[in-house]
Amino acid sequence: MTRDLGVERRAKSGIMTRPSRAMTFHDFFILFWRLILAAAFLIVILASAAFLFPHQFLTIDSGEVKGDVLVVLGGEGGRADHAAALYLQGVAPLVAVTGYGDCQFNVQTLERKGVPPRAILTEPAALTTMQNAEFSVPLLRAHNAHRVILVTSWYHSRRALACFEHVAPDLQFFSRPSYLDYEPKPANRMGYDWHVNYEYVKLVAYIFTHHVWPF
Repeated sequence: MTRDLGVERRAKSGIMTRPSRAMTFHDFFILFWRLILAAAFLIVILASAAFLFPHQFLTIDSGEVKGDVLVVLGGEGGRADHAAALYLQGVAPLVAVTGYGDCQFNVQTLERKGVPPRAILTEPAALTTMQNAEFSVPLLRAHNAHRVILVTSWYHSRRALACFEHVAPDLQFFSRPSYLDYEPKPANRMGYDWHVNYEYVKLVAYIFTHHVWPF
């Protein structure tokens, strides 16, 4: 009778190894669901943090950059006023206004704040943020713009920047948003404008409808 000296040595030393076996379908199934649950837990944690701290999550500010054109996206939040202030500071020589419905109002605001009509470009047809990008880019190219600064509300800046970069990856886009109604608040949803809350829905929707990844 032959003896397995390796087994005897491991037995004497108190070390025994279990024989290896191939993973079964049940093992793969358990591992798969553990990974799914771990990913879901991580998503919930990240989503909760983003929802509780919209200032840090939604805002993209490129800092004191200058460019060829300022693009004012349609909407509220002091966007045209902020763009006029940036123009008067010499941030860019042209201001493009995009958006159906409030385009003329924003043009009037710019002129009232001191921007000369010759420095204003208009795109009055866009109905969405993606259309803001799609309809404005040809206008920007026609004026040989390479460095473009987006002016929108702070909570809208992440999605706006992602849309323009998606439409024209060969151009350089920057964000200098308006901080109107931007006050530090406690970690709760009380007092936030509905536009801020709805922005989370739009961020996710744009991933699936336009394949725009804003993160």
